[in-house]
Amino acid sequence: MVVDITVRGEAEGRYPAERAIVTLAAAVERAEKQQAYDQAASVQQAVTAQLTELADRGAVLDWSSDQVSVYSHRPLLVNGDPVPAGGAPSRSPVHVARVEIVAEFSDFNRLGGFIDYWASRDGVEIAGIVWDVLERNRRVYENELRRAAVDDAVIRAQTYADALRRGRVVATRIADPGLLDSGGGPRPYALKMESAMADTAGSLQLTPEPVRIHVAVDAGFIAD
Repeated sequence: MVVDITVRGEAEGRYPAERAIVTLAAAVERAEKQQAYDQAASVQQAVTAQLTELADRGAVLDWSSDQVSVYSHRPLLVNGDPVPAGGAPSRSPVHVARVEIVAEFSDFNRLGGFIDYWASRDGVEIAGIVWDVLERNRRVYENELRRAAVDDAVIRAQTYADALRRGRVVATRIADPGLLDSGGGPRPYALKMESAMADTAGSLQLTPEPVRIHVAVDAGFIAD
């Protein structure tokens, strides 16, 4: 009697970070909306001017600044009373202007200097850093891991077959996780990349953790 065996094979690799994606914003609060907007725009221009210079030197691979928000709010004291905004009369709203900036660095030393400079400037918020591998290398790493995940699936299936006192397993199906039963399209969790977040509040000698890439496959086997 033939036995059907279905298993999930997995593989994970750790690779040195090759690029850093830093997210920051020109963010200004003022009593006058136009003043907040103008000052946020001025900060944004200064940041992007430096990014353009770093890109010319090869330290920045790419950058963008395409998200703008302007809104108002009324801050409250602990007792619930409104906080005067920048000398404005009581109950006057505070106007906030934010312009988001995302930059992709390949030179981590230059990145440290960039953060060191802008972290001490008014009107700049640094949200964090995501470490990643280069796009051209990611596919190579993923393909290597897929092969390892298939090997893992074969080993798991053979372990089950051995426990049942069966012979050598033969693969009949292989798919991304969840597809063997559902027959649906690709699942976003079939391959995931985990990356460390940098702590910009500490030393600027940035030492990123390795980028972890995880791959899984579902496979069906038969064993006599």
